[in-house]
Amino acid sequence: MNKALAHFLTITRHRLLVCEGCFKAGLYWQGLTHDLSKYSPAEFLVGVKYYQGDRSPNNAEREDRGYSDAWLHHKGRNRHHYEFWIDYSSRKGVGLIPVPMPDKYIVEMVMDRIAACKVYQKDAYTDASPLEYLESGRVPDIMHEYTWNRLHFLLKMLAEKGEDETFRYIREEFLKKDRDGKKRALKKAKELLFGKRCRKRLKGKKRRRSCCKGRKANKGGNAKRKRRGH
Repeated sequence: MNKALAHFLTITRHRLLVCEGCFKAGLYWQGLTHDLSKYSPAEFLVGVKYYQGDRSPNNAEREDRGYSDAWLHHKGRNRHHYEFWIDYSSRKGVGLIPVPMPDKYIVEMVMDRIAACKVYQKDAYTDASPLEYLESGRVPDIMHEYTWNRLHFLLKMLAEKGEDETFRYIREEFLKKDRDGKKRALKKAKELLFGKRCRKRLKGKKRRRSCCKGRKANKGGNAKRKRRGH
């Protein structure tokens, strides 16, 4: 089997596994559109060149060139990677900061990690494999605390309770709860990006706009009353 066909079958099997998991979680569109950029020339040709079958070609390209051009292309187009969710702060000395991933993309990331472990580990795969891989490295500085906690929670559930129970929980509970936690995480991210003063100024502008609208409405009402002789 030539490397082009082997690589095509590998990424397609990965996509089908992610699609299956996303469907079970109720994320149909994300399942259908997962990793489509891997079929683009910028990623597919590199994948063929560095194909090995037991690990990502991006790692081999990174070892050869010092960086992975295919990965840079991929992470900028796929929101289920936490590296996509990086922004820079307007505050001096802060620089780049992670922002919390939406829950639906965290779920897609879980399915992505499950599929990758199944494809590369084959018969050695267990429900604990994605968690073991996550815990084998340190917590990335560019992953938001909210994202890490949610990802680790789901992979730990997978290791302890299996796919059926984890997917049921994701579909019926995970995607519908803890909205307050997400709001708190977004609030912290906004403060890092813009600072508290900027947020207060924006709120002040909104209040002034509403007051101006109220005064205009009152002026209009007063003019009508005067014409009526009140």
